[in-house]
Amino acid sequence: MLKISTQVFEKSKKILNSGPLVHFPNGHILVVGCLSLLLVGFTALPSDKASATRKTIPLNLVIADEPAAKHEVPATLDNTPQLTHKSVTVKSGDNLSLLFKRAGLSDRHMMTLLNSSKESKRLASLYPGHKLDFYLDASGELYKLHYIVDRLNSFALEKEGDAYNYEEFARSPDIRMAQASAFITHSLYTAGIDARLDDKLIMELADIFGWDVDFALDIRKGDHFKVVYEELFLDGEKIGNGSILAAEFSSQGEQFQAVRYENVRGNVSYYTPEGKSMRKEFLRAPLDFRRISSNFNPRRLHPVLKTTRPHRGIDYAASTGTPVWSSGNGRVIASGYSKANGNYVIIQHGNSVQTKYLHLHKRYVKRGAKVKQKQKIGTVGSTGLATGPHLHYEFLINGVHRNPRTIVNKLPKAKAISPKELARFMTITQNQVAMLNEPFGDTQYADAGTDRDIKSL
Repeated sequence: MLKISTQVFEKSKKILNSGPLVHFPNGHILVVGCLSLLLVGFTALPSDKASATRKTIPLNLVIADEPAAKHEVPATLDNTPQLTHKSVTVKSGDNLSLLFKRAGLSDRHMMTLLNSSKESKRLASLYPGHKLDFYLDASGELYKLHYIVDRLNSFALEKEGDAYNYEEFARSPDIRMAQASAFITHSLYTAGIDARLDDKLIMELADIFGWDVDFALDIRKGDHFKVVYEELFLDGEKIGNGSILAAEFSSQGEQFQAVRYENVRGNVSYYTPEGKSMRKEFLRAPLDFRRISSNFNPRRLHPVLKTTRPHRGIDYAASTGTPVWSSGNGRVIASGYSKANGNYVIIQHGNSVQTKYLHLHKRYVKRGAKVKQKQKIGTVGSTGLATGPHLHYEFLINGVHRNPRTIVNKLPKAKAISPKELARFMTITQNQVAMLNEPFGDTQYADAGTDRDIKSL
């Protein structure tokens, strides 16, 4: 190493004594030369480790006198303005203007929203219990309105520019099958409650068999029913009941079965397991409450006149205001008032059948109007020669009074499943019939009562 350095020194000395470097002081040049030799020696030495390591240290640099950089807004950032939320529930007697004022908005806001799109006209149909969520921006203008019909259905109108965009929301509940059964010892309603059915299912059960069973006259202690129905769940919580899928009613030893079926055209109705329609031309009872106070009797002591007079109909006792239905499709041929009958309605069904509804509190149809089966035509009252609120109901064929209890069974029924669709009907409903025919387990018993102590639903 020393020999190599001496040789380098001698060569450097010759170079320094010739050429442009001759003008520099020799001492300075020698110092520079030595430093160069030392640097070369250090770089030539081997490292102690075979691999290099690297450590990165982050630096926070502040550049003076430079303008602040502009940051791009991420695409996922919500640009919705800060909103104030106000919730309003529709009450009986409310209109849209009142609801807007309750939310702190004017009729101007309401009209702007209503004129924004054709879908906004849905706000004209308000129902008690529905909920409106108003969202107002910082200037107090309406940014969004969310109309909540129920937990499954809602729609919203949200501002975009000068207009409001409409969006509809619908959630589908989870559907589970449920079964219920009960013996009747007091009334269909109390038996249904004991079987844990809600009011809707109980009335639906009565509607299904309303052409075959008069729940005022035909029920006896020991009659029973079975029901297969839907239960609706949302997020694991039960939110209500769906439709009855199959049902059975046994009355005085006679058994009736019905299954729900949606045909190829999307129409839903109830049929016997053989495909015959449960629907008949006329209802057995033309009102909601089915407690009878007087039977069909050609010789009866009139309660007001105290004379023996024919009673060519049935009296259904019910509270004033109880809805009265048309028992079949037809046309109103009379709607008026007389001293004996009070408020009355007479309906012509086809060429040969008439039905009469007497002692009404109010009439809701006029002469000449077309009516459908189970359409509300009036309410129970005590007008005319009546001692208390009740409906007097008459049924005439070719001008002759017939007993409504028995004549309905002899009249035509609605159309059965067509032969072309019968195979599809059998395939779809076979599981419903099987569920109906299997044992239901413990049967509920309604509260005790006498054989004839059958009260209204």
